Amino acid sequence: MNRTIRTSMMILFALVAALAPGRGVARADYPERPITMIVPFAAGGPTDVIARIVAEHMSRTLGQQVVIENVAGAGGTTGTLRAAQAAPDGYTLIMGHMGTHGAAPAAYPGLKYDPRKDFAPIGLAAGTPILVVARKDFPAKDLKEFIAYLKANSAKLNEAHAGPGSVSWTTCILFNSLVGAKPTRVVYKGTGPALNDLVAGHVDYMCDQIVNLVPQIQAGTIKAYAVALPQRSPALPSVPTTKEAGLGDFQVTAWNAIFAPKGTSPEIVRKLNDALQKALADDKTKKRLLELGSDLTNMSARTPEGLAKLVDSEVTRWNKILKSAEPAK
Repeated sequence: MNRTIRTSMMILFALVAALAPGRGVARADYPERPITMIVPFAAGGPTDVIARIVAEHMSRTLGQQVVIENVAGAGGTTGTLRAAQAAPDGYTLIMGHMGTHGAAPAAYPGLKYDPRKDFAPIGLAAGTPILVVARKDFPAKDLKEFIAYLKANSAKLNEAHAGPGSVSWTTCILFNSLVGAKPTRVVYKGTGPALNDLVAGHVDYMCDQIVNLVPQIQAGTIKAYAVALPQRSPALPSVPTTKEAGLGDFQVTAWNAIFAPKGTSPEIVRKLNDALQKALADDKTKKRLLELGSDLTNMSARTPEGLAKLVDSEVTRWNKILKSAEPAK
């Protein structure tokens, strides 16, 4: 083969490689169609609310609609597994959270995905403080009375949660263990349906993310006893902290973050992170999230590298808390 033919073939091979799907030019055009963002819980829950707010702005930046798909079940692990198994082409994302990407490995010993290995982190969307809330006619007037009532009557009380591994399930395990309560735990496909039953008085109490609770607390349809933060939330300034209310050991903040399947290209991760960063820098988007009580102060976890560190630390933390907890139910 002479030098001219060899050179021509090398140029041809280079052009074919550059135009191949998922490489070079094709990747530069991402996204070319709508993107699906899986929310692993029912519509109306806190993760769903945050996902829709963030996705709306990201759609404008990316030039393609980010479509929310609710895939509820098994404390969020059903939808999370689907995302882990999706093609790593940037067209399937997931809005994960503390439960699916922190507590799930301890909650589900047979979990079929690894939050630390099976995803490409994009960035943290929002932190979400936890509140202890009850039906509006619950007899206790403050957290101290509530805890005393739980200890004396826990066998008669029902606590709602969104399934093993979910934030509501995980955080209330911690709460119940600290106060010595053993209520009947009622599982739902999401905190939206659980909250509906709390408003209706069908269940007695729950632990949940502030994002889902602010409107109901302000409307007086449920009773808030405490927020698990060192300081009061600007969204609910009248609600005391757990430290103020006498349960300083109950300090926990959930979080919601975007992930893509493992193997997603760095270029796509960069574009998605850029769209997320622009959403969180937008004044209207920030205002909507802050009005719901979201915490937007953890800037380091907005990067893929920072989110990876957060996931690793959360898996370690919740494994320690849950390793001797009750069986998942």
